[in-house]
Amino acid sequence: MKTYTEEVGNKLNNLLEKTYDAEKGFKKASENVNHSSLKNYFNQKAQQRYDFGHELKTEIKSFGQEIEKGGSITGNLHRTWMDIKSLVSGDNEEAMLEEAIRGEEASIKEYNEVLSETSLPPSTQVVLTTQKNKIVSGLSGIRTLEDLK
Repeated sequence: MKTYTEEVGNKLNNLLEKTYDAEKGFKKASENVNHSSLKNYFNQKAQQRYDFGHELKTEIKSFGQEIEKGGSITGNLHRTWMDIKSLVSGDNEEAMLEEAIRGEEASIKEYNEVLSETSLPPSTQVVLTTQKNKIVSGLSGIRTLEDLK
């Protein structure tokens, strides 16, 4: 059975961990806003990341890699920061949107880093490229929502 190099396996598990973090972050954002369109958007993004996580786990397992469970310390800190911003910010929804944009831009960079690995199997490249393109598309959705406020 073909498997990833240790470095690629680590990068994919790191990406999976950050996908868990993003899912939790979007759920947290939906709890911290009142605007129905924003709440709906954040809930959809949380579901998308949940789906991404399952796709990544399936792909990683198919190459004989162990799956790391849970989220990262950085993700926990980011969600705590979102809570603090929602408490002290006069414009809660704008603060959540700014954090979502920042998180999505970071996700795109992380996907690009993993996609730059020349040893990725074609199936993994397809999964990652498709997910990255959905994140890029979602960024324009966030920017459209900024105009609704």
